[in-house]
Amino acid sequence: MENGAAPTAQPVIVAIDGPSGTGKSSTSKAVAAQLGLSYLDTGAQYRAITWWMVTNGIDLTDPTAIAAVAGKPEIVSGTDPLAPTITVDGYDVAGPIRTQEVTSKVSAVSAVPEVRTRITELQRSIAAGAEGGIVVEGRDIGTTVLPDADLKIFLTASPEARAARRSGEVKGSDVAATREALIQRDAADSSRKTSPLAKAGDAVEVDTTELTLAQVIECVVTLVEEKRAGK
Repeated sequence: MENGAAPTAQPVIVAIDGPSGTGKSSTSKAVAAQLGLSYLDTGAQYRAITWWMVTNGIDLTDPTAIAAVAGKPEIVSGTDPLAPTITVDGYDVAGPIRTQEVTSKVSAVSAVPEVRTRITELQRSIAAGAEGGIVVEGRDIGTTVLPDADLKIFLTASPEARAARRSGEVKGSDVAATREALIQRDAADSSRKTSPLAKAGDAVEVDTTELTLAQVIECVVTLVEEKRAGK
């Protein structure tokens, strides 16, 4: 250690789960940046493989067809919380994976066991390689991907709050329609047989309905710092 340098903080793996619209991405990126941790958006990986299948004309109503090509695309995730990246076969898909077409089809693709196995292995590899620690956000991180994570957090919010937030991200979108889409997505994610959306038994639940983003970030940072301190 150099003279005058502060001791290196204890590496920590943080799993942040929850449904869409609870503030997972914004919170996870901010917490990782503030604490000097890497960051992984697992949802972007499922969107990426869905985008690849849509682009390549795979029949997304046929789980067998999806499973047959699950291992083909090369998906690479950058873990800098200030500038996260996602590429498929070397192509930047950060924009294309956020289209409504991909959004409407990602649940069907992510429900296929072969897809989840492939992406889960990728996620575990990235987490294991994050020497200084990492914040991993998704829907099954604390229950399936990283069940031994140092800290598990489950973000929740009312359907109305989530719909308002998500509609605010998409210009011209209808709040009522967004709310219904979120509820349908919740049902699909929670009822799938493989790695459903669920709160881990030892996860800390944080209801973000009445909280500002800054308050949620502060809450999670405190939880991580307490974990690092052994509290």
